[in-house]
Amino acid sequence: QVQVVESGGGLVQAGGSLRLSCEASGRTYATAWFRQAPGKEREFVAAISRFGSTTNLADTVKGRFTISRDNAKNTVYLQMNSLKPEDTAVYFCAARESRWASSRRDEYAYWGQGTQVTVSS
Repeated sequence: QVQVVESGGGLVQAGGSLRLSCEASGRTYATAWFRQAPGKEREFVAAISRFGSTTNLADTVKGRFTISRDNAKNTVYLQMNSLKPEDTAVYFCAARESRWASSRRDEYAYWGQGTQVTVSS
């Protein structure tokens, strides 16, 4: 059973920064971040391929968020800068047994429990 664990959420003022971490047990996977705000569907945020050669970011976070990974630590990071109140959501990490990342929610088999990010205005 693959375990995915997120950490690093919290409360921050608008314009601030947070870094989320995601650790998946076992071997290395293509990994993505999704988020879900109250009353809204879960949406794609960022993804990174298995060895980090390819990244993909949603248009809403381009220029503000960066996804990276350290495979020696089996950890994927989401650096979030210039945060806005509309970034407030539960952020989920997801992993898939493929070399390549995807922005499609249904292509990820392994999910974490989520970490809350709250941006105050």
